[in-house]
Amino acid sequence: MTTDAIKGFPKDFRWGAATASYQIEGAKDEDGKGPSVWDMVCRQPGFVWEGHTGDVACDHYHRLEEDIQLMKACGLRAYRFSLSWPRIIPDGNGTVNEAGLAFYDRLIDALLEADIEPWITLFHWDYPYALFCQGGWLNPRSPEWFEDYTRVVVKRYSDRVRHWFTLNEPQCFIGFGHDVGSHAPGLRLGLSEVLLAGHHTLLAHGRAAQILRAEARTPAQIGWAPVGCITFPATDRPEDVEAARKEMFDIKASSDPHNNVFNNTWWGDPVVFGRYPEDGLRIFGSAMPRVTEADMQLIAQPLDFYGGNIYCGSTVRAGADGEAEHVETTPGHPLTLYGWKCKPETLRWGVRFLYERYNLPIVVTENGISCMDWVMEDGAVHDPQRIDYLSRHLKALRQAITEGADVRGYFHWSLMDNFEWSEGYKQRFGLVHVDFGTLQRTPKDSASWYAEVCRTNGANL
Repeated sequence: MTTDAIKGFPKDFRWGAATASYQIEGAKDEDGKGPSVWDMVCRQPGFVWEGHTGDVACDHYHRLEEDIQLMKACGLRAYRFSLSWPRIIPDGNGTVNEAGLAFYDRLIDALLEADIEPWITLFHWDYPYALFCQGGWLNPRSPEWFEDYTRVVVKRYSDRVRHWFTLNEPQCFIGFGHDVGSHAPGLRLGLSEVLLAGHHTLLAHGRAAQILRAEARTPAQIGWAPVGCITFPATDRPEDVEAARKEMFDIKASSDPHNNVFNNTWWGDPVVFGRYPEDGLRIFGSAMPRVTEADMQLIAQPLDFYGGNIYCGSTVRAGADGEAEHVETTPGHPLTLYGWKCKPETLRWGVRFLYERYNLPIVVTENGISCMDWVMEDGAVHDPQRIDYLSRHLKALRQAITEGADVRGYFHWSLMDNFEWSEGYKQRFGLVHVDFGTLQRTPKDSASWYAEVCRTNGANL
């Protein structure tokens, strides 16, 4: 493909960055906030690297105005953030905390004043501890609890907010949180219980989408943000492309059946098509919970866009039988600090394959790199690897658009270094460096670079 044939990003493309409430807010029990399951597991010895907690995190709760100035310096046109369910409803259900609602009022109003569009995620993993004690996502009432919470939020903020995500990465908070046990609430359940909790989260998504569609005070644009489990072809040969596409949407039998919940279609197909995929049903068999047609109709609410948190992927080629063969990277392949392999092709092919399967506009809801960043002797944070990573990935995203994918936005993960779940403060994904001793913010070189990308709508790439 020649340079002349490459289209630019759409005129109204949303350039943004993302965060999550527990990862940045701090103020763990201030102004009436209730505890979450992450507050719970951070008290368990050895659960989080070096015993770190989100008690203070980036202290965004007290530094909101400063952080919005940083967003402006990064050139953001949109900001994706999550609401803390237990900050708004301390027990998860029942009495609403006015101080919690008021915090997000201040955030939304300040964003709009700065000409930054707010995109709200209803749930990014900080499940209320009080509801966990009642069974959490295993409780059949959990979708109703989420609906009630959504109704409170929509009534309060939908006069100013139009863009909404229901759930962030169910593969993680169910797979890691209820199966592997490495994330909150730290459970290692049987497959039947894992699938039941997953089914309840999809019902919660459906109920939330219904409320947003019916009760929002301005027309809601609704999506969700699952993990993008990406497989891409080693070459552009049609047989390699088809093998990669099939591999990306297959659920395969495994000696450890729990591994199978970390995929695209077990979550995406019910949300878009109103059915669980046949290969998953066959593999999970008797472990499946009871599912009714009414359940599936509720889950499959109309969406306006399909999100994808995309960081890495695997390379395949077509074997002699046409089936995918995984292609190993050469020794010394570039790695992030997290240990993920840097493969820009994940954005080109990931969004293409997701768009082709689900026929919905795509929003890249997370993409970024953890680097070994620190403030250097000159007082700056030089992060050339992040700039190179973003340049390569955004060019690959542009290529997907050129090839026909309808992509509406890109949210860099993350605005600032933050509490990276079980990794604590080890991983630094931010455009802004945070000193977690002093909480001083220092924009990295990548922040000014990304601001120019936003200003030019990607024309400088």
